[in-house]
Amino acid sequence: MTHDEILAQFGPREAMEYDVVVVGAGPGGLATAIHLKQLAASHGKDISVVVLEKGSEPGAHILSGAIMDPRALYELLPDWEEQGAPLNQPVTQDTFLMLSETGAYRTPNFLLPKNFHNEGNYIVSLGNVVRWLAQQAEALGVEIFAGFPAAEVLYTEDGKVRGVATGNMGIGKDGEPTENFQLGMELHAKYTIFAEGARGHLGRQLIAKYKLDAGKDPQSYGIGIKELWEIDPARHEPGLAVHTAGWPLPPDTYGGSFLYHAENNQVIVGFVVGLDYQNPHMSPFEEFQRFKTHPNIRWYFEGQDKGLKPAKRISYGARAITAGGLLSLPKTVFPGGALVGDDAGYLNASRIKGSHAAIKTGMLAAEAAYDAVMAGRQQDELSAYPASFEKSWLYRELSKARNFKQWFKRGLTVGTLMTGIEQYVLRGHIPWTLHRHQADHERLKKASHCKKIVYPKPDGQLTFDRLSSVFISNTNHEENQPSHLTLKNAAVPIEINLPEYDGPEARYCPAGVYEFVAGENGKQRLQINAQNCVHCKTCDIKDPTQNIVWVTPEGGGGPNYVGM
Repeated sequence: MTHDEILAQFGPREAMEYDVVVVGAGPGGLATAIHLKQLAASHGKDISVVVLEKGSEPGAHILSGAIMDPRALYELLPDWEEQGAPLNQPVTQDTFLMLSETGAYRTPNFLLPKNFHNEGNYIVSLGNVVRWLAQQAEALGVEIFAGFPAAEVLYTEDGKVRGVATGNMGIGKDGEPTENFQLGMELHAKYTIFAEGARGHLGRQLIAKYKLDAGKDPQSYGIGIKELWEIDPARHEPGLAVHTAGWPLPPDTYGGSFLYHAENNQVIVGFVVGLDYQNPHMSPFEEFQRFKTHPNIRWYFEGQDKGLKPAKRISYGARAITAGGLLSLPKTVFPGGALVGDDAGYLNASRIKGSHAAIKTGMLAAEAAYDAVMAGRQQDELSAYPASFEKSWLYRELSKARNFKQWFKRGLTVGTLMTGIEQYVLRGHIPWTLHRHQADHERLKKASHCKKIVYPKPDGQLTFDRLSSVFISNTNHEENQPSHLTLKNAAVPIEINLPEYDGPEARYCPAGVYEFVAGENGKQRLQINAQNCVHCKTCDIKDPTQNIVWVTPEGGGGPNYVGM
């Protein structure tokens, strides 16, 4: 049955009315909700706010490095330390390494641009920070509905956003309602704030509908892949933050790594690859596994021959991040709503930080929405939000980093040199602006024009395969449901992607979702293992034919990250 047929048979949907609906219980969405309640309380008013979260709980789908700049958190909750926010490990030392295959060159700290300095910042589990923020929001009277993905934008007859609808539950693989069927519900609002993170399902639709990206550079993305380890105390240096560039990536591919020493002998190791890479034979997951074998990195995880305790991998995850910065930032408001955080693309790629930007933009959107509601307005454009952003410290920060990704498109050497000049020599007072014109999927070359890459087999101790990795991400989806990884044309993977690009779906996905297997008459077919999906959105971004569209699965499905 089609969506419209289901509504015709089982509708109408139950509707709930709120002043503000927030989509996504990440740092941006929760900051929006908290600040709305704070503003109302400070003026002796009341405002009704609800937050929808597709994960099983706030934080379940949150994945970030993460080193957190607490500047925006101080503005949102000045007493966060007294209230027990889980920012427990300050950064004590920054190290930046340029890697060759067997060696490393350490950049002297006095030559490190300001964006690589982390004094006053904290190594955190952003998932735990989000869980704490959710508690603060609920204490202020915010309603949080976890396990309820916003699957559809609702519009007024004249094209304004009037809220969202949650997805139906209990639809079988055949598209027919099962005995467990439950119709989704509608949440109507005077204003709807979208905070879904990078490549948000509804945010993407809104950008297209209202042409919010007109005149902007195409958004640029990276995929961040992360593991959480427990290592021997003898190799643990609490507060050490290591970043690298260079090997194993070729010079024409943007990317790098991070290795953060958190509390309790835990180490966060991760790898970012720009999704504008050109070689379809590349696998970001395999590049990450290979990176860990570098002598300067594997040292932290080995040492049993010296009597050290074996390192233990605890968790794994992957997520797309926005990297286009200010030049790719779309218009963030439209009739009835706004985009905040990475749903718009506020992440500062030069600092590898976005949580502070998400919190700040959530607060700015909250202030605009609060004033509008109190003035008796509804479903118009919150123009005060982008206006206040352009006067904020966040705008100034992003403006100083506006050329970062554009320089690295010209290679590692040029990118490193020019970032150093802009940030260290010019101190962010940059007299030029660079632009890019291709979307990430357009950068992929034909397989016949590129060198094949042979990756080593995993050893099961330091390097791993995708399926064992997905297992420790606690990913789960109800099996009897339609695939949330949809194809516009089912023939395209075999007729175009496989012969022209050697089936890149099987390599850019970090969760083993896509496999080319033998079908009838010996012909290959694309098998989609949707139950493995960690909701990273890479396929939605990198598919060269833009044939894959990620839609929301049943509520609560996906990863359940712990400590990430």
